[in-house]
Amino acid sequence: MSIQLTDEMRERINNALTEGNPVMVATASASGMPDLVFKGSMMVFDSERLAYWERALGTTLQNLKENPQVCVMYRNPQTRTFWKMFGVAELHASGQTREAVMGRTIQVELDRDPERKGVAVVIRVDRVLEAGKETMRRE
Repeated sequence: MSIQLTDEMRERINNALTEGNPVMVATASASGMPDLVFKGSMMVFDSERLAYWERALGTTLQNLKENPQVCVMYRNPQTRTFWKMFGVAELHASGQTREAVMGRTIQVELDRDPERKGVAVVIRVDRVLEAGKETMRRE
C-alpha cells in the first residue's frame, strides 16, 4: 500500500468547513496530554500531505512543537464518509511553504488572523483508515 489522497478526499476536506463538517485534529504534548480541536482551514495539500493555517497559536501548536505526531479526522454523517489520517506535522513559520498554505487557506479563516501571525502546518500522511479499515499506509 501507499499514500495517494483521492480527489474525493480533496473535495470533501477542502470544503469541510463550508459544508458544516469541520475537520478535527488530535495532538499530544511530550508528556502525552491529548488535545482535540476543530481546524476549519484543513486542506489536501498534495497527494500525500494535508495542511492547515494554525492561527490560534495555542495548545495545538505547542503540542506539535513537542510531538509532531497527529491524527486528523473527517466525518460527514449525511454521506456516511469517515476518514482518520495519521501522520507527522512540519511547522512553517516563514518561507515559501508558509506562503503556499496561506495562499490556499479559505478566506473566513484568514479573516480571523488579520495580522497573518499564523503558522502553516503540513502533515505527511502515513496511514489512512476509512470507516475503521486501513486503506492506505506509507511503505
